[in-house]
Amino acid sequence: MTKRNSKAYILWQKIIKILGIIALIGTFFLAFWLYRLGILNDSNALKDLVQRYRLWGPFVFIVVQIIQIVFPVIPGGLTTVAGFLIFGPVTGFIYNYVGIIIGSIALFLLVKTYGRKFILLFVNDKTFYKYERRLETPGYEKLFIFCMASPVSPADIMVMITGLTDMSLKRFVTILLITKPISIIGYSYLFIFGKDVISWFLQH
Repeated sequence: MTKRNSKAYILWQKIIKILGIIALIGTFFLAFWLYRLGILNDSNALKDLVQRYRLWGPFVFIVVQIIQIVFPVIPGGLTTVAGFLIFGPVTGFIYNYVGIIIGSIALFLLVKTYGRKFILLFVNDKTFYKYERRLETPGYEKLFIFCMASPVSPADIMVMITGLTDMSLKRFVTILLITKPISIIGYSYLFIFGKDVISWFLQH
């Protein structure tokens, strides 16, 4: 890597970090705004929103879900929950599943193509080497399967790290198709439980 390329690479790292902070703040402001409008706590308002954008809504949501995985600057858990809130449990699950599978495959292939340089655009050195060391441990594939099924694991990082292995695309996709329904449904239940706990504390 030349000095010029190194400077450009560092600049892109800084830009992506800033975008991540902006996206995080923007997401919370959006959630607060939707709550104030009653969309997050009123099922009728949610139904009206879906009806208003029923043609473009699913497409836009799936694209956003793909983008937040390939370029992880938007908190993925929030978009997953948004899918359930906006589209309902069944349709929301389907849209989440499609977006997450496509995004994860794209992320895996990008790392296969560009290697560590791509990962380090989004992950700092300390975090990267922490997870890279796990590649040398026996049973890494079992750990990867567990993380893909878990609703609270660093799934995007694990996908990127796995892109550095010799795992085939076919094997990777098979694992995703089987495990992702578990993590998506698990995350929705965690959200429902967390929401109930917060409501209980606010009422007491």
